[in-house]
Amino acid sequence: MTTTNRTSSRTSSASNRSRTQGGTRNSSGAGSSRRSGASARTTAGTRRTSNSYSSSGAPYRSYTSRKRKPSPNFGLIAAVGLILILVIAAVAFGMKGGFGGEREESTTAPSEPETELQQEVTVDGISITGMSRDQAREAILKKYPWSMKVTYQDDVYEVANLMAGKVDALLSEIYSGTNPMKDSYSLDTSGLEEAVAAQVVSISEHWDKAAKNGSISGYDSSSDSFTFAGEEVGIAVDQEKLTADIQSAISAKDFDASIQVSVNEVQPEISQANAQNLYKTLGSYTTNTTSNSKRNTNVKLAAQELNGTILQPGEEFSFNNTVGERTEAKGYQSAAAYNNGEVVQEIGGGVCQVSTTLYNAVVKSGLQVSKRQSHTFEPTYVTPGQDATVSWGGPDFRFVNNSKSAIGIKASYYNQTVTASIYGIPVLEEGVTQYLESKKLSDIDPPAPTYEEDQTLQPDEEVVVSSGSKGSRWETRLIVKKNGEIISNDVDHTVTYKGHNPVIKRNTSGVVIGGEETTTAPSESETTMTPAGPGGMSYPQTGGVAGPGMDQPTSPGPSPGKDLNPSISEGPGMDTQPAPADTQSANMPGAAPGGQDAVVPPPVF
Repeated sequence: MTTTNRTSSRTSSASNRSRTQGGTRNSSGAGSSRRSGASARTTAGTRRTSNSYSSSGAPYRSYTSRKRKPSPNFGLIAAVGLILILVIAAVAFGMKGGFGGEREESTTAPSEPETELQQEVTVDGISITGMSRDQAREAILKKYPWSMKVTYQDDVYEVANLMAGKVDALLSEIYSGTNPMKDSYSLDTSGLEEAVAAQVVSISEHWDKAAKNGSISGYDSSSDSFTFAGEEVGIAVDQEKLTADIQSAISAKDFDASIQVSVNEVQPEISQANAQNLYKTLGSYTTNTTSNSKRNTNVKLAAQELNGTILQPGEEFSFNNTVGERTEAKGYQSAAAYNNGEVVQEIGGGVCQVSTTLYNAVVKSGLQVSKRQSHTFEPTYVTPGQDATVSWGGPDFRFVNNSKSAIGIKASYYNQTVTASIYGIPVLEEGVTQYLESKKLSDIDPPAPTYEEDQTLQPDEEVVVSSGSKGSRWETRLIVKKNGEIISNDVDHTVTYKGHNPVIKRNTSGVVIGGEETTTAPSESETTMTPAGPGGMSYPQTGGVAGPGMDQPTSPGPSPGKDLNPSISEGPGMDTQPAPADTQSANMPGAAPGGQDAVVPPPVF
């Protein structure tokens, strides 16, 4: 009995301690009482949370002392849970259009239902109930097929379908479901003014025919004159009437209408008889060539190719395309020309003088220059800045016939002169003239000398073969006068010309051929120099060369604005004015009586 009481007492005491400790750990109040009761029930229950002692004093084996199952990994569970939460949140945000709030509506129009319409709907009396959108479109176009056309004589022009967009817009309204559906609709034909106007312009361009003035139409080489053709009446579509007719047909929904176009005659401004009186020489220019027969042959052939060329209004002239490639088969000969700044013998050397002469005639005529390039070195047959170089496959000279009538080109070579003239109806106002005027801006130092080895010279001896020349910069202005007074002098272009390398012979080998120690006098052609020519250049007195199309004559060309009239026959309406023999070289250095060039220094390139 005693033992049992003690045991019970200890058990009770331990139980009380357990309850007391549980009450201490938990919060006070009602919550505390509930937790204490739970603790007591747990103590009294099968699962024990504290040790009990046997009557012998040894503790009973607690339930928790048994082999436990592995504890769950709460960290892993928490991580997985967090990931799931983030995934769900991302999906939710994506459905709402991201973090910016509600998802924006798509800019693409919602697909229109292709289901059949259940409501009774008609379009201009056409029932589309029970039809899909495509079926409804087909039904409307069947009633209103588009086949409108415009006719003139036997020619037919099909007008573009101007109502296709209107049909689609109406069906979009019906099938989109964005507006309350009506019982009936009507096809809208308004707002097509711009589309109709564009069609009328296209139709007019198809049939309009400009009136043709009486003008030159050909060239008669036997008489060296242009021939004339009569005027032609033009036609123009009556655009105002055609616009009204098309609009009226569309408003009446007569989309398969056939409209007869009306045209008006357009009378030419110039008859053939008037043209022959109006045509005249618009501009003429002459330059002097050299005495080099091969070069002059090339100049003559190029002038012959140009002579009689006719350009229609708006047409662009190309020197290279008109003259063609300069070949031996055509009779062109080898003459001095520039190639990459070097003087070489080239087939067709000298034709640049023809393009330059034509350039100045074109400027004086008031025509529009579209492409021009200066030479590498200063020319001498024309004032620097007023040249136009050409080369097959390279630089070209071009201009546009900006007049209202056809123009003709006259070109000829005669007695070491080349002349180009433009023949047409005046472009410039009466009393207005224009020409080029150039002024040197500065000189440029000559390039470094070129040395040639000559073992006939003593080691310390040098012989100047050519003193070279300076380069230069030029400014060219277009001078426009009215009744003799300057009304404008704008800068047309500036150009920089290179100088020539001095050429010096010397002996740097230390060996003198023949072993002679005395200096042999150089030949006269190497040492005798003429006075300085244009650009401060000196000329050897032995034969010279002319450059590529960049070839230069013995004397400068005429002063700007001065017409020189060669002895050539002009076309109808042109005055035949043979010039006195000495006119071409008057006031030009080195000119001899009779128009023949005196013995002068060779040209500088």
